[in-house]
Amino acid sequence: MAAANPLDTPFAIERADVLGAVPHGFFGSAGGVHQFGYGGPGAAEDIRSLRSAAANAILPGAPLAAPHQVHSPEVVTLSQTTKKWPDAARDRPVADAVVTNRKDIVLGIVTADCGPILLADAGAGVVAAAHAGWRGAQCEERGGVLENTIRAMESLGATRKNIAAALGPTIAQQSYEIDAAFREHFTAKDDVYFAPAPMRGGVERWHFDLPAYILEKLRQSGVAEAAALHRDTFALGGDYHSFRRSSQSGEPTYGRQLSAIAVPG
Repeated sequence: MAAANPLDTPFAIERADVLGAVPHGFFGSAGGVHQFGYGGPGAAEDIRSLRSAAANAILPGAPLAAPHQVHSPEVVTLSQTTKKWPDAARDRPVADAVVTNRKDIVLGIVTADCGPILLADAGAGVVAAAHAGWRGAQCEERGGVLENTIRAMESLGATRKNIAAALGPTIAQQSYEIDAAFREHFTAKDDVYFAPAPMRGGVERWHFDLPAYILEKLRQSGVAEAAALHRDTFALGGDYHSFRRSSQSGEPTYGRQLSAIAVPG
C-alpha cells in the first residue's frame, strides 16, 4: 500500500536519554502505516514525502541525507564542502553509515531487525547514523561499520571519549534464533552472546543477542556512553517492521523504520 499522508498520521517517535538535547528520533511504523524504505510497498514519491516530513520533525526545513544501504562497512561523510544529494529511490551513495558536522541536514538510516545506531559528539557538533547487523558490527580487515563511523566522526573534529551512542529498536535475543552455520562466524570469546534454543528436527539451535553484541563493540571502541532502547522489532509487531517476523509469517518482507539525527543548533 502507499504510505499514508504524513500530515494525516502522527509519527511514532522514540528518543534516547543518552543523546540528551541532540535532535534525533527513532521512527516506528505507527501500526504498520509508515514504511520508510525505498524499494518496498508504496510509491517512491509517497515514501520520499514521508521521509521528508520525518526529517522536518527532527530539524524543521532540513532535508534528509540517507545512503543506499547494503550491509557494508562503508561510511559517507557530509562535510561543510560536500554536495548534498537528493533523497530519492536511486543515485544515493552506497554505504551503511553517514556522518556530518553540518547544521542544515538530517542524517538517516532505515532498518527492520538490524541495529540503528545514532551517535553524537554534541560539543564538537558532529553526528552520525549507522546501520549494523552482526556483519557490520564485526571488526574485519576493513573495519566494521561502527569503528569506521567513529573514525569518520573523528575526522570532522569529534573526540571518541565524548561520543554518545544510542541503539534503537533491534531484534532481541529471544526472537533471534540461529543455527550452527551462523555461529561459525564467531569465536569462543563470543559465547556470552548465545543462549540455548530448543532443538528443531534434531538440529542444535541458539538465540543470538545482537543488541548486546553491538553495545559491546561500541564500548570497546572507547565511546563515552552507549545505551539501547531495548525495543524488540520482532515481538512488537504493532510498533515496528521486522524482516524475520514477516518472513516467518509469509507476509511482505520489505518494511523499514527510520532513525534520524541532526547537529544541535
